Amino acid sequence: MGFGKRLQTLRKAKGYTLRDLASKVGVGFTYLSKAENGKLAFADYPGEALIVKLAKALDADADELLILAKKIPAQIRKRVLQRPDAFRQLAGLDDEALDSLLAHLHD
Repeated sequence: MGFGKRLQTLRKAKGYTLRDLASKVGVGFTYLSKAENGKLAFADYPGEALIVKLAKALDADADELLILAKKIPAQIRKRVLQRPDAFRQLAGLDDEALDSLLAHLHD
């Protein structure tokens, strides 16, 4: 599921109209409609601050919405910048090796 569809699902689950949600986060309802339907140009895509506002208004996970919008949550970005060597190694792992590592972390 992409960002727009997830946003629409969350909005409808809260019983909000586009106008309701737009007024809660300070944007136009037509903008939200375009975001939900994938009609925004890349340059017009919501920024991190707006996505966080949307998540708060919808009682949703901000990190999930940021990732669906192809943005890196601040906490993850900060950690990558602190330890690029570690993340470079993680990025080089195939799925099987990464799943194995994650399994060991949860033990």
